[in-house]
Amino acid sequence: MFGGRKSGARVAFAKKPGKPRAPLNEAGLYDYALKALGRHMRTEAELRRLMHQRVERGEGGEAVIAAVLARLKEYGYLDDKSYAETFARLRQENEKLGARTVRQKLQQKGVASAIVDDTIEARYAGTDEETLARQYLERKRIRKPEDEKATARVMRRLVSAGFSTGIIYKILRQWDVPDEALSALDNISSEPGDLLPD
Repeated sequence: MFGGRKSGARVAFAKKPGKPRAPLNEAGLYDYALKALGRHMRTEAELRRLMHQRVERGEGGEAVIAAVLARLKEYGYLDDKSYAETFARLRQENEKLGARTVRQKLQQKGVASAIVDDTIEARYAGTDEETLARQYLERKRIRKPEDEKATARVMRRLVSAGFSTGIIYKILRQWDVPDEALSALDNISSEPGDLLPD
C-alpha cells in the first residue's frame, strides 16, 4: 500500500476542461448523425437534441440541422413511424408491456401523437391484455402475493407496466386476493411516481 490507500481503490482524477468543440458544418453534422444512428435507433426529436450541441447557435445552426434531417429522411435513415413500430413491437414482445406504458415512452421520445396513436392501435388491437399481463408477471417472476404489502407491490408493478385496473383486478381476484387488499388499487394510480417503469 502506498500513502495509506487501500489496494484496489480507485483514484478520481479531475477532468481537464477540454477545448470547446468547433461547430460542425453540414457534412460533419451528417457524419455525426449517422454515427449516432448507428449506435442505436433514435427519434427525430432525440437526434435533433444531439445535433443542437454540435452546431452554432441561431438560424445558421438550425438551417444545418434541417438540411441534415431532410437528407437522413430522404435516404430512409430517420423515420419516426418505423421507429415507433419497432419500439412498440419490442416492448410488447420482449418486455410484455401494456399499451399505456408504451404510449408514454414513445411520447417521451418526442414521437408525434398521430404516429403514436396509429402505432399503438395497430400493435395492441388484437392483443389479449390479460394474457400479456400474465406474461409480464411470469417474465418478472412475480408470484401470488401473500399479504397486503405484497399485493400493493404487484399492483404497482402492473400499473407501471401499462395495464388497466380492470385487468389487474381480474388477475388478483383469480389469485383469491381479499377485497380489502384490492381497495388499495384505487389509490395507486393517483400516487405520484407509481407509473415509473421498474
